[in-house]
Amino acid sequence: MTATDFFNWIGDFPPVLQAVLVVIAFAVVVALILLLVEIAPRRGPLYTGIRLAMCVLIPLAVMWFFNSYYWAMGAAAVVGAVFFLLDYRSRDGAGYLIQLAAFMAPAMLLLLVGLILPSLQTVYASFFNSRGSSFVGFANYTWIFTQSDGITSVVNTIVWVLVVPTVSTLVGLAYAVFIDRTRGEKIYKVLVFMPMAISFVGASIIWRFMYEYRGPQFEQIGLLNQILVWLGGRPQQFLLDGPWNNLALIVVLIWVQTGFAMVVLSASIKGVPAELLEAAELDGANPWQRFWSVTVPSIRPALIVVLTTISIASLKVFDIVRTMTGGNYGTSVLANEMYTQFTKFEAGRSAALSVILFILVLPIVIYNARQIKKQREIR
Repeated sequence: MTATDFFNWIGDFPPVLQAVLVVIAFAVVVALILLLVEIAPRRGPLYTGIRLAMCVLIPLAVMWFFNSYYWAMGAAAVVGAVFFLLDYRSRDGAGYLIQLAAFMAPAMLLLLVGLILPSLQTVYASFFNSRGSSFVGFANYTWIFTQSDGITSVVNTIVWVLVVPTVSTLVGLAYAVFIDRTRGEKIYKVLVFMPMAISFVGASIIWRFMYEYRGPQFEQIGLLNQILVWLGGRPQQFLLDGPWNNLALIVVLIWVQTGFAMVVLSASIKGVPAELLEAAELDGANPWQRFWSVTVPSIRPALIVVLTTISIASLKVFDIVRTMTGGNYGTSVLANEMYTQFTKFEAGRSAALSVILFILVLPIVIYNARQIKKQREIR
């Protein structure tokens, strides 16, 4: 029986019975993992033989289940035997590597299937044409940096990642400092944090109504344009007139992310030792000097987390642009242009755009990981 036959066999059952079979299969997997955990660390010829059988027979059975070729089955058995020898000669004792693999295998499998393989396929596709039939080298990347659509998306993405994290963090920090000193702290924090509970699409629809434009001869239904009319001005097409339409979109993400910055920074500020602030006050430092010289250095790890998290969100922004302008009028970003090229059946260009987006995100992730490592070393 092949894997396809097995899944087809399950598909013939009623839905309720299918759910029961899935639960049973999950229980069997958990039982096997527990069995590996229990058997792996034990000593003696019997358990050594069981470990050898697991290392050789399990890969062999998996290959047979998926109807693999005989040479692949043999290779799997050889790999299992080599793994057994490495485990047997491990400095931490026989069974250690098997136990480690039993715990790490599910996570590694998910990373392999959901992240590593798609990333490699995307990089591979970025060097081929739209059909993936002929190698074009760096032609897709050249197109991005020579055509107006590609250049606009790159420049706009850089603007987003420079403006949104900076403004969101500064405003969130200001809220965290001043709201903590008010009586209605909880109510104000709920109001500021509330946009985080709204999806990007929902927030975009709300702000589209805010920016809604009608001709001067009509009654305005957009809040901002109505305010302009009340003040004696003329209504503006906020989402059409560049380059200010990009700023109008950026405001939406700032509105959403400010609540996140406020909550994280507020919790970090409350964790600053009162003794440090009191010592600075005794030394004659005014409130601003205490904040800048004591509070800010103490909450530096939280500031880094907030900045990097919002930066990654800014680089990946798609929903806001797609919902409010569709990437038109000079507002497209990398994620939106990637989707646009994909819908035009330009798979190579879409893959190249996603690779560039990954390259831009990677330094932020590496920097964040290094900062976390430094904090652990200090502790």
